[in-house]
Amino acid sequence: MDPTTIFIIVAIFIVAVLYSSVGHGGASGYLAVMAFLSVAPEVTRPTALVLNLFVASIATIQFYRSGYFSWRIFLPFAVASIPMAFFGGMVHLPTNVYKIVLGAVLIFAAFRLAINLKGDDEVRQPPIVWALLIGAVIGLLSGLVGVGGGIFLTPVLLLARWSETKTAAGVSAMFILVNSISGLAGNFRQAMELSSDVWLWIVAAVAGGIIGSTLGSRRFNSLTLRRVLALVLVFAGIKLIFV
Repeated sequence: MDPTTIFIIVAIFIVAVLYSSVGHGGASGYLAVMAFLSVAPEVTRPTALVLNLFVASIATIQFYRSGYFSWRIFLPFAVASIPMAFFGGMVHLPTNVYKIVLGAVLIFAAFRLAINLKGDDEVRQPPIVWALLIGAVIGLLSGLVGVGGGIFLTPVLLLARWSETKTAAGVSAMFILVNSISGLAGNFRQAMELSSDVWLWIVAAVAGGIIGSTLGSRRFNSLTLRRVLALVLVFAGIKLIFV
């Protein structure tokens, strides 16, 4: 096994542990790893979504079993996001545009990982109209770039005080799962490829997802480690935008 393959496997494992600890699938992290290696968009989008499917499934189960989930919060966002993620997955952006959009998403993801948002008081139900609108926008962006959207939904839920911290993680995990399925289905309508090593990457992601979501659903605080990962995302985002 060559050093590059080993590097990718280890990186995906670490990304899966850290992201799943806060209910995320890790797509922006996987995209950052592939960005450093200059992998083509035709490979990065579907590969990140496939890895998301496995990690988000594990995170969904772990947080749901621990009682951190709300159908009332999840459904209005998901109803609007699912069809838009499919549509976004069908759109093939020019490579230069895709790199800029993805770079901006990675930098935003870095910001989200670096801060420790909390929303454990004065929680109220999100207005249906706002939930549908926000869900649609997140779904479209998720499909275009190749992420599940949790990196956007979680801060919205917490900053608007629409959910408690752990519940936001559980809702985001299932939100990522359904958007990843929808976005991947949209990708099948376009030219798409998967790396020949994707099964090794899946094993690494699953192992990391199990560890991270188990720790996350039991009040694990990974803020310091997430800030280190945030620096990596910033560098990857800058590389995509300016190089």
